[in-house]
Amino acid sequence: GRGLGRTFSIILLSLMVLLGLGGLVGNGLMLWLLGFRAKRNPFSVYILHLAGADFLFLGCQTVFAILSFSRGQQPLYLVVAFLWFVAGLGLLVAVSLEQCLVALFPRWSARRPKHTSACTCALVWALSLLLVPGHACGLLSGGSSWLTCFQYHAVSSICMFLLFSALCVSSVVLLVRVQCCSQSSSKPPFYCFVLQLVPLFFFCGLPFLVYWTVKNTLGSLASFFSFFLSIAELLACVNSSTKPLVYFCNASHRQDLQRAWAGGGGGGGGRAGSPRPWR
Repeated sequence: GRGLGRTFSIILLSLMVLLGLGGLVGNGLMLWLLGFRAKRNPFSVYILHLAGADFLFLGCQTVFAILSFSRGQQPLYLVVAFLWFVAGLGLLVAVSLEQCLVALFPRWSARRPKHTSACTCALVWALSLLLVPGHACGLLSGGSSWLTCFQYHAVSSICMFLLFSALCVSSVVLLVRVQCCSQSSSKPPFYCFVLQLVPLFFFCGLPFLVYWTVKNTLGSLASFFSFFLSIAELLACVNSSTKPLVYFCNASHRQDLQRAWAGGGGGGGGRAGSPRPWR
């Protein structure tokens, strides 16, 4: 009945708040360590931006969950949260693709322009701003043409599909390259980090992406998708909250962060000491 649905909704929102607060602490710690304490390298630039996107997403989701207790659904917060979710997906695709290039063409890593990571991250943030309005069309204002919204939504959904496809293909290439073609018995920790994040997104982030892709085209199933949205939001919070744990649990990265915590990181610019190799 309605009372059971209300109880279920409260439980999900409570879990979302707890996950959101924990994820904010974890991603905030990563922002502080990688932004101000650890030495800067191409890898840490991507992870710094990824932690920022997850921090913003979890912040919006936490605020949304708290407001839902008293005011019900807040479409504006959902749209803003989806913006940061798309930015996180784009950054994950970028870091996966670049590592795929490094694995296939080892010499390329030595010839890459100095600010490639920073420019790529800036491009991902800018493109995310262009993709989200297609999914928000008609949600924030009722005056938009149905055909215009559908066309914009279709283009945006195709871009989302291409992003997810690029993530899957690059991760498979990485896996094959490392497991089957690598001459070294020891695997670089960066590969492990990327290959752990991709299954995490597949199981916990993909439902949220699917919801936003089909919600405007299957409006007749609004009641079901309302239930699906609650589950997808909770899983998306798991996706964003778990990434710091994956990073901190990696032995090599944990050593770097311990040195940064102890004050030996040399500051955010990374000028002191010798930087870690890209791979």
